[in-house]
Order: sequence, then structure tokens, then C-alpha cells
Amino acid sequence: MLSDEVRNAIALKRFSLISPILNGQVNNRREYYVQISSNPIEMPHYGIRKYSPKTIESWYCDYMRGGLDALKPGYRSDKGNSRKTDAELAEKILQIKKAYPKAANTIIYDKLIEEGVLKEDQISLTTLYRFLNSSNCRSIHETQEKKEIKRFAHQYINELWHGDLMYGPYIQDGRKKKPTYLLAYIDDASRIIPHGEFYYTQNLESLRHSFKEAVLKRGIPSMLYTDNGKIYRSQQFEFMCANIGCTLIHSKPFVAHTRGKVERFFLTVRKRFLSQLDMNNIRSLEDLNLKFWKWLDEDYHKKPHSSLNGLTPLDFFMSQISRVKLCTDPAQLEEKLLLRIKRKVNHDGTFPINNILYETDIKFAGLRVEVRYDPQWLDIPFMPVFIYQEDKKIGEALQVNFHDNAHIKRRGKPENPELTVDLQDNEISVTSIDTQKSKRTISFTTIMEGEK
Repeated sequence: MLSDEVRNAIALKRFSLISPILNGQVNNRREYYVQISSNPIEMPHYGIRKYSPKTIESWYCDYMRGGLDALKPGYRSDKGNSRKTDAELAEKILQIKKAYPKAANTIIYDKLIEEGVLKEDQISLTTLYRFLNSSNCRSIHETQEKKEIKRFAHQYINELWHGDLMYGPYIQDGRKKKPTYLLAYIDDASRIIPHGEFYYTQNLESLRHSFKEAVLKRGIPSMLYTDNGKIYRSQQFEFMCANIGCTLIHSKPFVAHTRGKVERFFLTVRKRFLSQLDMNNIRSLEDLNLKFWKWLDEDYHKKPHSSLNGLTPLDFFMSQISRVKLCTDPAQLEEKLLLRIKRKVNHDGTFPINNILYETDIKFAGLRVEVRYDPQWLDIPFMPVFIYQEDKKIGEALQVNFHDNAHIKRRGKPENPELTVDLQDNEISVTSIDTQKSKRTISFTTIMEGEK
């Protein structure tokens, strides 16, 4: 059975192939299907395969009908047995590949059969593709070609956002100083900043929060362009972007000039904002962000930009405001951007999240489930987190209240008998709830007489 991580990777790969259609970059869909299917496609788990135009068209139809979840393969077992390549055969394949480094893998496959190294039914072409890819044979005798570099700018707003992180100033927190990090996005066409905010951490939770705020403020972008930082390469973040119809694109390593717009904005932040800031008057992270947002609204967004023919970023953005695809249901957006973790429910119906114990229905005990939540919910004791299995919500969980659990009556156990004391007759009556009519009596007078 495929794991959820593999199923997500397959869905993201399929989404990346149909995303140019969703972004309006394709004029003729049928021609695009033929173009994409003309070359082998490397699919997670399945390796390199050839797909027909009708198959790629079915992915587009599935996405339009059921969203990103419809692109995931079903929950079924694959009974096919993979054939292994031993060390002797691997060495002979590599020798042929080194002799013909520019030859296609299909030609390598034919030569292996012609020279008697392989039999036609010994290994498949897909297995050979997978082996050559894992052996990094593509790097044999390859020469790096210099590519032409040209400036570009998209014509319409929210077609492409650039996202990046900048190291900010230190803030005094008691006796220590804490570093800050600025997570920001810039629209390629208008140069407006959908959202920017300083954080104490540079992790997935901060990235998720900043991206959600940007989408709520300026709408959903068609594409998001980032570097290869760890948080941007997270499959969770890629899945969040794809879940709202945004294609996440990463720049190639060591080519910083492709992120020039957002890097230029960071230089502006340092020269025109941080240079005029007195850090001795900054008492908290909230104070720093309030001053930063005020500078964005009153200075950067309302200052004519050299690349916009004298227009300000705000004026350019407002001139195309009709193209903005806003999120009409914040609750639905929140659900699509929830963090997802795997947990096994203990025998008592509990599981931990960041050292906080949650409890759910005892019927889920022993199951491996997917927990979806907003990190801010962990600070709210009565806020539930959602439990999913096979992409279906099956329940919720709340933080364990140990005090309340100590007073809850357990099911399946006899309740404690009621004890009543009659001081006048010197008797103690013990009455069971299950047998309310039966009564046992202990007489202190009888006990004293027996001792005498």
C-alpha cells in the first residue's frame, strides 16, 4: 500500500503537469496534452513512464471535479514484483552508458540486448530508467551550457509572487537578545508586498502563517517562486500551495539573480526602514512589526517605482484589482493550510502534539491517523484538532483535562456504594446503587456487647 507521503508526491507531480492550464498559460489544451505526453515523465514511486494525452486530460478533469485530493492514487495494494539488478549486471550497464554517454536510454537498452548482456524479458525499460537515474549516469561527460539571461516581468498582478527570508535585527528580551527573520512576498507585476512580517523563528509554522496572511490580504497567486531553503522545500508547504491552486516553483541553486526582485526589496528595507530605526525603542516583536507595516503602507507602497513608469505599487495593483481572486471563505482557507502530522492513538485514546496530550474517542485506539491543526490552537485548551484517515475527517481531539478526568465515572465498572451514617442509632448503612432494596447494617451496640 502506498504511504500518504508517496500519494501526496504523486498528486503534486500530476498537479505540476496541469498547472500551466490552470494558470492560463496554455492556449490549446489538446496540443499541450500531446506535447507533454511526447516525452517520458518521471513519476514518484512509479519511475519514468510514458503517458497518453488522454491520461493527462483525465488528471485535469479529476482536479476540476475534486481538487487536489482527486489527483491522489487510490488506497490499493500493488502486487507487482520489482526485478533487482545485481552488481555484475549493473557494472556492464554502466560500461555501455559510459561508452555512449549521449545516447538515449532506449538505445542503451537495445545495445544491452544486442550484446547479450540482457535478455528481452530479463528487466524492463522502466527498470533500466530507474537504475540509470539512481546511478547519476546523466552526469557522465555532461557539459554545462551557458544559458541566456534576460530580465522579465509579468503583465498581470498575482500571476507570480516571489518569496524569501531576510535576517532582521536583534530585539532585547530580558537579558538576552533574540534574532528576527523577515518573511516577505512581492508581486512580480506590481512590486506590491502582499505580506511581510518579522518572526523569532524561521520554520514551517512561521512560513505557513505569513503565506496565509498574504493570501487573505491580496488574493491567491497562480505561482510562487522561492529559493531552495529547507522550509520552502517542505512537502507540507508544497501541498498547502497546491491545495489552493498555487504552483510552487524553486530556483536553481547558486543563481541568486533569478530572485532579484525580492532581494532588491530587502535592500530597500535595510536602507529606508532599518537604517532609520532606533532599536533601543523597540520593546517587542509586535512593536517592530507595527512600525514595519506602517512604513510599507505610508512609504513603500505609495512611492513611485522606477520599473512601473512612475506608478506606485499600490496604484498599479489597484488598476488590475478585478483580476484578484480573493478567498471568500476564510474558514475553508484555514482548513486547506492546516499542518499535518502522523500519530498513533494510544490504548487510552490519547496522543501527543508538541508535548501536549490530546484525547479522542476510545474507538480510535491503536489506529495510525493524520492530525491536522493550526499551531495557534495548541495555546487554546478547549480548541479541538481534527483527525483524518484516508483524507476523510473521522473525528476530533481535545487537550486532556486531568482534573476533570479524575471525577468522570468510568463505563463498564460498578459504581461505588453509597455510605450513610445514622448517629442516633449508632449504625452505618451501606446501600449499593445496583441493589437499592438490599441494606446491610453494622451496629456498634452489637459489637460492644460481643467484646464484653
